Amino acid sequence: MPSACDSLIEDIEDMVSFNDPTPHDRQSARKNILPKARKKKELLSNEELQVDSLIPGTQKIWMKTWGCSHNNSDGEYMAGQLAASGYKITEDPAEADLWLLNSCTVKNPAEDHFRNSIKKAQEQQKKVVVAGCVPQAQPRMDYLKGLSIIGVQQIDRVVEVVDEAVKGHSVRLLGQKKDGGRRLGGARLDLPKIRKNPLIEIISINTGCLNACTYCKTKHARGDLASYPIEELVERARQSFQEGVCEIWLTSEDTGAYGRDIGTDLPTLLWRLVQEIPEGAMLRLGMTNPPYILEHLEEMAKILNHPRVYAFLHVPVQSASDSVLMDMKREYCIDDFRRVVDFLKDKVPGVTIATDIICGFPGETEEDFQDTLKLVKHYQFPSLFINQFYPRPGTPAAKMDQVPAHVKKQRTKKLSELFHSYNPYDHKVGERQFVLVTEESFDAQYYVSHNKFYEQVRKQIIVEINFTFVGSKRLSNSLMDQTLITAILFFSSFLLY
Repeated sequence: MPSACDSLIEDIEDMVSFNDPTPHDRQSARKNILPKARKKKELLSNEELQVDSLIPGTQKIWMKTWGCSHNNSDGEYMAGQLAASGYKITEDPAEADLWLLNSCTVKNPAEDHFRNSIKKAQEQQKKVVVAGCVPQAQPRMDYLKGLSIIGVQQIDRVVEVVDEAVKGHSVRLLGQKKDGGRRLGGARLDLPKIRKNPLIEIISINTGCLNACTYCKTKHARGDLASYPIEELVERARQSFQEGVCEIWLTSEDTGAYGRDIGTDLPTLLWRLVQEIPEGAMLRLGMTNPPYILEHLEEMAKILNHPRVYAFLHVPVQSASDSVLMDMKREYCIDDFRRVVDFLKDKVPGVTIATDIICGFPGETEEDFQDTLKLVKHYQFPSLFINQFYPRPGTPAAKMDQVPAHVKKQRTKKLSELFHSYNPYDHKVGERQFVLVTEESFDAQYYVSHNKFYEQVRKQIIVEINFTFVGSKRLSNSLMDQTLITAILFFSSFLLY
């Protein structure tokens, strides 16, 4: 029986029937086809083109920063980058399209304000981006669900995160910056910046620390010590002075530990920086813990005596009880702290030592607290930061036996009363002070300035003042009449009242 393949087709044309239309017929038939134009939707004469309101870079942003000067510097960097990208930074939260909230995790009240601000923004249908130590340390908190997060080492990518948040997307950047496996200090120092005070530049010289204090939540966010190279810091200072800054603040979680991770130290950095400080400008050193400043006391005394460095140092003691300091894991004893203070007071006449004290740390006895009161009575610190202990979730101190709340309040009150009982500036009344003016008071009634010892001096603006300055222009009697971003560095002699 023949197969279906037995009938071979000699050529493909054999498949075309003689009844099929020829190519000529098909081409001729096309002449009878008339194209029909589609009806265009007519626009009304009064119709306006609508611009996409979600184009990133066109929105208004309100920023709020809590916490330390390091956090404030991060906030200034983020504002600068957003403005450079086209966003408008507004002082009015109501008119803003997006709120950028830069948090602090040191105390419960600061985190409470941060959480309440998120809730308020959401109630007002605002887009929200969060930054700072709270989301870095605890990104999985319930009230942070669905929010975009900028990690403390990712502030150079704030524009990317805000762009996506504007579109309704959630982005979280929490990674660490590394180079060859070594952790870096953070984002580049040459990023655009909008300073809250155009005359003051805040430079973070390192991030993180070498300690493991049992009460500290910041360690969870900032991590271990990571220092910026000296050349980068010197260049940032040089650039800042060129932009009209007349005061530089060096900041970090512990300035005294600077450089230990990169083979250098704080005095080496400071000697390089003072070479860049122009006549009439000043440098202020930030907080340093006792253990890391002890080995540099001689050099630090020389630096604090430099005419363009404030004779001021912030050295937190936290408690005068060695047993409490041990429970805090502060890595020094009270005699170490006394040695630092006594040495600097002897070698730097008039030096201002600021310190911190925590009242009611777990296990603090009445005897421990009395030791702290005696320490304050002895030194009469002119600048004293008094903190009632708050257990931070996730810290070892939160699991310790707590001092009753009413006892903590009583001790905080007693220490505050002691602080207000002495007058550290009485002996200076009537002195003529050579000061650096950097701003006006909030009520615009006073010039706010500091002398060599970083003691704040205020003078009423209505009084005629004879200014001396470095620059090419004379200042008017009102700072309201001058542009603060000019490169004028100025001093004035005031009577200290």
